[in-house]
Amino acid sequence: MPTQFDPPSGTRDFLAADWETRENAFARIRSVFARYGFEPLVTPAFERLDVLLGKYGDDGDKLIFKILRRGEHEGTGEADLALRYDHTVPLARVAAAYGSQLPTPYKRYAIGPVWRADRPGRGRYREFTQCDLDTLGTTSVMADAEVICAVHDVLAELGLSGFQFLLNSRRVLAGLLEAFGVPDELGPGVLITLDKLDKLAPGEVIAELTGRGLPEAQAASLVGALTAGDAVEQISDALKGSDEGAAGLDEVDALLSVVGGQVPGDRVVFAPRLVRGLSYYTGPIWEVAAAGGAGSLAGGGRYDHLIEQLGGPDVPATGGSLGMERILLLLPQEGTGHTRLDVAVTIMDELHAPRSFAFAAAARDAGLRASVYLGSSGKLGRQLKWASDTGARWALIYGNAEEEAAAVTVRDMTSGEQTAVPLSGLSDYLADLAARPAG
Repeated sequence: MPTQFDPPSGTRDFLAADWETRENAFARIRSVFARYGFEPLVTPAFERLDVLLGKYGDDGDKLIFKILRRGEHEGTGEADLALRYDHTVPLARVAAAYGSQLPTPYKRYAIGPVWRADRPGRGRYREFTQCDLDTLGTTSVMADAEVICAVHDVLAELGLSGFQFLLNSRRVLAGLLEAFGVPDELGPGVLITLDKLDKLAPGEVIAELTGRGLPEAQAASLVGALTAGDAVEQISDALKGSDEGAAGLDEVDALLSVVGGQVPGDRVVFAPRLVRGLSYYTGPIWEVAAAGGAGSLAGGGRYDHLIEQLGGPDVPATGGSLGMERILLLLPQEGTGHTRLDVAVTIMDELHAPRSFAFAAAARDAGLRASVYLGSSGKLGRQLKWASDTGARWALIYGNAEEEAAAVTVRDMTSGEQTAVPLSGLSDYLADLAARPAG
């Protein structure tokens, strides 16, 4: 049962261990994106409401978290601001506002929370992190290839394996509808249904297509070609009679050729049944599937007119988004133990507190995480347990015996070995500890 101490529905608290795992992943992602020349873009957590409304369709607009007007307008119940829904609309606003100041092409990434007034459920949150990267201002297939390769390198850097990029093109799909005689007015609905082929049995998809007005024989022929063992060959043959479809195949082949030099083996494959239902895509589209993953781990494609539709300039664009919550669930767990300290400094007597406090400062100066014992017990056993609980690698002990010897006892918390270090040499000794590899 929820309690008064639970966070708001659809949100989460992150204690240190979970947060450090997430931050470590984000740091690796930023490093990979930077290697490809993508630069960060940080936009406000909230936008003007008029900037967001009308950009996501009627259903999307209902999920926008609105912020009521303040001050003298508070009683009106009207809203003028809203929490950020995604990173794409802010990108369009930035492109419109700073177009002349941005490089061409403009390569940016954005990592940060977004908010959706959705019904919370398993794996569905009202506040979650999105991680996007996009390139504006070029139609080059190499821009699409860079996005795919950067996402691939992120997943590999995070230690994931068994994932694969499924690649298609909206032009291939347009040619597919043409080759199988699907009327223009039925095309969008047919693609929506075909997008369910990974979730529904072929017979169920055929039935839904028939319900949309497509003759059963035509629906069966289309679904049969897409689900056949030699689907790539069948679809490629069918598209020979469609100029749009043939152009889409050339697009896919060109992208595979560029990516093939960097991405291993069959990590990127042509998947003619991949749809990605968002209608704004204009060229290559892709998703990342992984064994054991619930849904795609990432997805994206080319959207050459979306920025204009969102209120920005009409510039060609391509990009992708990482499904961070799904990815984080699949990260290897080895070596993710949480530690708070490298050096724990005991307080054996209040008289020695100033010197012990100085020892902790010396450890920090050496680049180590350090703190003194803040409890009330002066018993060494209790303090060493505290040191162990923090994950400290070493404990510094300084009592009457150490004072007489003008030394500090340094205890290795893993082996239990203790070394007497002269006070005059403590800084150098701590620097040596800092240089040692962890583990």
